[in-house]
Amino acid sequence: MFFMHAAPKKKTSKSKKPAKAKQEQSISECKRCGTCCTKGGPSFHHADKALIKDGVIHSKYLYTIRKGEWAYDNVRQRLEPVSSDIIKIKEKNDSWTCIFFDETQSACAIYENRPSECRALKCWDTRELENLYAKKRLTREDLISEIEGLWSLIKDHQQRCNFEIIQKLVNVIKSNPGDVKARLKLAEIIKFDTEIRKLVVSTAGLEPEMLDFLFGRPLPRTIKKMGLKV
Repeated sequence: MFFMHAAPKKKTSKSKKPAKAKQEQSISECKRCGTCCTKGGPSFHHADKALIKDGVIHSKYLYTIRKGEWAYDNVRQRLEPVSSDIIKIKEKNDSWTCIFFDETQSACAIYENRPSECRALKCWDTRELENLYAKKRLTREDLISEIEGLWSLIKDHQQRCNFEIIQKLVNVIKSNPGDVKARLKLAEIIKFDTEIRKLVVSTAGLEPEMLDFLFGRPLPRTIKKMGLKV
């Protein structure tokens, strides 16, 4: 396993064009354009607990942003480490489009059972969503702490794959690429993250698609956001 710095994006020069005045059309109701559904899936709150617990929205369609992981705050409009789990609906492939959005029909496949953030979102007035955004977020503990063996594995994974520790190791490697001790420690953490995912699939018979919800996204992917390719 090796690590390298993420290559900086090349800036392309663009010729400046005169700004064209656009006449904004007043919006006061949903036009079903689907724009909001292409900007990332919603997060879940306590009010949405039954949707997941009762299997209305299967956990294989979800992923967890774990405590300490860097994520974009839509209200503050900046990247920052999250203070607790954020459970979100997956996007399609490498896009930001919600997995439940039907682009051909410009419609939501779970509209009647959509999460509270989707119900609160009005593109013409975002105050209700902003008020809800960071309050009473649903966590993995709220959903699966009663499943004793599985929850123990998740807690162990959270402790051993702690993002605060990972960030410190990444910073050391970026400032001193020759630091073998930091590289080996980070490789050990990544190996544990990889092996525990294989374990629950092979021994518990869980669907691989559920792993992003149970353990968050694989570390090579999340570490890349810290500016280090694995």
